[in-house]
Amino acid sequence: MELNIELFRMINDLGKEYAFLNPIFVFFAKYTIYFVIIAVLYYLFTKSSRMMVISSVVSVAVAEILAIIAKKLHSNQQPFAELPDVNQLVEKAVGNSFPSDHTIIVFALCLSFWIFKRGWHFVWILLAIIVGFSRIGVGVHYPADVGMGALLSLVSVIIVSLTLPKWGMIQKWFGQDNPNISKEM
Repeated sequence: MELNIELFRMINDLGKEYAFLNPIFVFFAKYTIYFVIIAVLYYLFTKSSRMMVISSVVSVAVAEILAIIAKKLHSNQQPFAELPDVNQLVEKAVGNSFPSDHTIIVFALCLSFWIFKRGWHFVWILLAIIVGFSRIGVGVHYPADVGMGALLSLVSVIIVSLTLPKWGMIQKWFGQDNPNISKEM
């Protein structure tokens, strides 16, 4: 927990030292999730991306189920509720912040996009990392909350991308936009 707090302070205190970072943290922490959801909707209407969309949505669901289990095993409140002098930039209800749901959603979607759309891999991964970093920067999550959210998303995306496209029913309904997906991983 000591390292978790130290890392939190290092990142969160950046906004105190460099005030110009605060609106950037807020933007990425609050609004990036909407841009990623818009990307999901855009890809939904692109016939060749339907398997990616269903895989990404199922990955979010699987990661959230894993998060429910993680929340039963570990609990901590948001840093602003536990620590003094936190640079809290967004309002959030106090509750169990482990793991970060925002991070789970963004990482699961972005990792799914990365797997299916190799040409854009750096953009999706960078965006997910920036969102996770920003959730710490705005004072609502510890690094371990974000790290566990990313890890649960990674596990769910790997499981879903290796299994879902092989299901005959899914292939029939949504088509398979990347028949070599399991070979690429």
